[in-house]
Amino acid sequence: MGNTARSRFEAIAEADPEILPVMQAEVRRQQETIELIASENHVSTAVLEALGSVFTNKYAEGYPGKRYYGGCENMDAVEDLARQRLKRLFGCDHANVQPHSGSQANAAVYLAVLQPGDTILSLDLAHGGHLSHGLKVNMSGLLFKIVAYGVDRKTEQFDFAEIRRLAREARPKLIISGASAYPRTIDFDTFSEIAAEVGAVHMADIAHIAGMVAVGLHPSPVPTAGFVTSTTHKTLRGPRGGLIMCKEEFTKKLDSRIFPGTQGGPLMHCIAAKAVAFAEALKPAFKSYQEQILRNAKALAESLVAKGNRLVSGGTDNHLMLLDLRPAYPDVTGKQAEDWLVASNIVVNKNMIPFDERTPTQTSGLRIGTPAATTRGMKEAEMRTVAGLIDRVLRSGGDAATIAAVRGEVLELCRQFLLYD
Repeated sequence: MGNTARSRFEAIAEADPEILPVMQAEVRRQQETIELIASENHVSTAVLEALGSVFTNKYAEGYPGKRYYGGCENMDAVEDLARQRLKRLFGCDHANVQPHSGSQANAAVYLAVLQPGDTILSLDLAHGGHLSHGLKVNMSGLLFKIVAYGVDRKTEQFDFAEIRRLAREARPKLIISGASAYPRTIDFDTFSEIAAEVGAVHMADIAHIAGMVAVGLHPSPVPTAGFVTSTTHKTLRGPRGGLIMCKEEFTKKLDSRIFPGTQGGPLMHCIAAKAVAFAEALKPAFKSYQEQILRNAKALAESLVAKGNRLVSGGTDNHLMLLDLRPAYPDVTGKQAEDWLVASNIVVNKNMIPFDERTPTQTSGLRIGTPAATTRGMKEAEMRTVAGLIDRVLRSGGDAATIAAVRGEVLELCRQFLLYD
């Protein structure tokens, strides 16, 4: 499912010749690399056009019908389209499309239901959580008391008996589900049950799996969770930004925590691009795309395991997998492996794995995902090829000749799946 877009920048060439070669270099980089970072994707030409539209010129503080500036009739129309499409996608009571990012979406929820010092129960970052779920140096960790749950040491999956025990002991005001590096299906209903038992609100962060949730390929938290947050740029394949869905009872307070609580004027060009992305997600082809993401992830995971690599929890149920480097490459860090693969034009990111003894700057794992490669049109056969290329680079120990040879094969593969004309 490749995209087409103009790769020339006539106006930029005239106005700013210094930045022109950098922009051209980035187009070239994306064209010539296989993007396997699980949190990244390639947007359509339509989304790019909306993002670069005249909607960037307008201030529109407030919400449709209640703006603080005049001349917002088209801003209202675009935001209403985005909100209504999002509600159709997920079947939610209320939708807010103004968050500039997933982290700001999460922050608005915290301020809507918590007071500074209140307790949050959330997934440990080292076990697949997100920094905005309670990292000590993030505002979530600075303002609130964080109690972390992890995965079971043996299964490397959620242990709900332990999560329930922690909830009963800590009595949190908010329980967060969702992850940035968890390769298995998440049982959102059980999180909601635990939250109800201890009088907490359940917030599900579906930033990574939103595309699959939207088309019914992953269980949805919308029916039972008080709040559902997400980014728009991962499996939803939209512009970089955030969104929030909530039960009707939280609507007024939530909206006030975005504006004026944490943000001023919304980025209307980004909201226009979100509206376009949601329209694309409502089409039948989007479900086919999500199904292919899952097939590709399964093929890539199975091929890596067949070559003697170990994956956290043994595999994947979604779009990503965590490669544990320790068994096959005990002396190789995630940082080294990332550098070798990036030099081979295969872009991945180092990642902590559960019970990792290495630091976050080194790590013992790699996070690998299939959304962006699937957008290019790659399928199972290509994923098996990519698994072989990854394995060759890692087993070579960073050998320069191997990296050069793999880079040539990656370039040839990328030419068969052009991202932009």
